Amino acid sequence: MLNRKITLERIPEPQAFESVAPIFLNAETITERKQKLLQRMSEENVEALVIYADKEHAGNFEYLTGFIPRFEEGLLVVENPEKFTLILGNENLKLCAHSRVSANLIHYPQFSLPNQPMENEKTLESIFLDLDIGKKKRIGVIGWKMFTTKQSNPSTLFDVPYFIVDALKNTIPVGCDLVNGAYLMIGDNGARTTNNANEIAHYEYGANLSSRCMLRAMNAIDPGCKETEIGNLLNADGQYNSVVTIAAAGQRFEFANIYPTHKEVQLGDPMSLTTGFKGGLSSRTGFVVEQAEQLPDTQRDYLEVVAKPYFAAVVSWLEDIKVGMAGNELYQIIEAVFPKSKYHWHLNPGHLTSDEEWMSSPIYADSSEKLKSGMILQIDIIPSVLGYAGVSAEECVAIADENLQHEIQKSYPELWERISVRRNYLTTVLNINLSADVLPLSNTVAYLRPFYLAKEKALKVE
Repeated sequence: MLNRKITLERIPEPQAFESVAPIFLNAETITERKQKLLQRMSEENVEALVIYADKEHAGNFEYLTGFIPRFEEGLLVVENPEKFTLILGNENLKLCAHSRVSANLIHYPQFSLPNQPMENEKTLESIFLDLDIGKKKRIGVIGWKMFTTKQSNPSTLFDVPYFIVDALKNTIPVGCDLVNGAYLMIGDNGARTTNNANEIAHYEYGANLSSRCMLRAMNAIDPGCKETEIGNLLNADGQYNSVVTIAAAGQRFEFANIYPTHKEVQLGDPMSLTTGFKGGLSSRTGFVVEQAEQLPDTQRDYLEVVAKPYFAAVVSWLEDIKVGMAGNELYQIIEAVFPKSKYHWHLNPGHLTSDEEWMSSPIYADSSEKLKSGMILQIDIIPSVLGYAGVSAEECVAIADENLQHEIQKSYPELWERISVRRNYLTTVLNINLSADVLPLSNTVAYLRPFYLAKEKALKVE
C-alpha cells in the first residue's frame, strides 16, 4: 500500500512523440493468431466458429481478416485449419482478396444496405448447409460480447442479429451444441488476450496517438474556448475512434447530448476529456481553474478528498502489478488503497484493450485469472464521491516478462526507446517505483493535472 505523500507541483510535461508511423501486423503474427484460435477450438471441442462483425462489433472478425465490413454485416466461418469462409454483402466482396487469412467467398446480399440489389440471393440456411454446418456437433457463435452473468447460462446468450442465430438453429441437427464462443477469443486464456512484440508495436500507435491528442487538448483549455475546439484536438491522423470523443465542460448531457458543442468553457467548470484509437484510450477529468481557491465553495478540498487519493491508487496499480499475479490480487490492492465503500468505484480497476476499447477484464473480485505477459491494459478506476466532480487519468500500458521485453527491444528499437523514455518519466519525474513488468504505451501514463489552467503543475509522489 502506498504510504508516501502526494503533492501538486510544477513539473515538466511528458514527451509527446509526433512522428510515429503505424506498424502493420506481419504474416507470422497472422499465422500465430490463427494457430492460437484453432488450439482453443480444439481444447473446447468446437468444430466450427461463426464470427459476426459490423462497424461497432468487429474486433473478433478483424483479428483474422484484418478488415471490418464497415456499414455492412459480415461473417467469418472457421471450420478447420484449411477452411475459412467469408460471407459478405455487396460492397465488401472486394475485401476478401485482401483478407489476412486466405478464405473462400460467399456473397450474401442481405448483409448489404437496404434497397440495394439482391442478386445471387441465397438463404443463410442454404449457405450454412453448403458449409457442412449441419454436420457439426459443437458450434461456437462469436459476436463481440462474452456474457458473465450468473443469472442465466451465458453460453446460450448470443449477441448477433436474430436472423443469423435463427438460420443456424434451423440448420444444425438435433443434439448439436450451439454456444457463445466469445470466450475463445477474449476470455481466460483467450486467443486475443495476449500479444506478441509485433502486436504491441501495432497497438502502440493508437496509444501514443490518443495520449498525444490528450496533451494537446489539455494545453489548449482556457476560459472562452469552445468544447468543439478542444474536441477537434482530440482527433488526429484521420484515424477511426474506438470511443465517442468527449470534450464536456460544466453540466453534461444537456438535451441528452453526448458530443462536443459550441458551449464556451467557463472558469470553475469541471471538464471531461476522452479520446481513443485502436490500442489505447486517454481520459481526463478535472477543473478549469488555476488554484483551489477558484473551485466551487463546496469542493475547495477536491484535491485532498478526490484527486490525491485517486492518484495514489493509480500509483499503487503501476507499482504493484506483476506478470503472473491473479486478477483478484490487483483488485484487492486497489480496494486497500482506494476503498470502494468510500470512493464508490464500481467497474473493474483495469481491463484489456485492443482494436476495441474494452475487450474484457481479468481484474475483478475473486478473479483467479492470471495477468499474463503480453496483455495490454487500461488503467481504469472511476470514483464517484457524492458532492464532488470526478477525476480521471486513464491510460494504456502493456505488461511483459523479460523474454517479451527483449524481443521488443530487438525487433522494434524505436518503440523500445519510446517505452524507455516513458518509464524514465514515471520513475524520475513522478517518483513512481514502476513495476519492472510495466511497458507504458501511452505518453501520459499517470500524468494528472487536476487544475487545467495550472498547465505546468501535476500530481506526483513526493
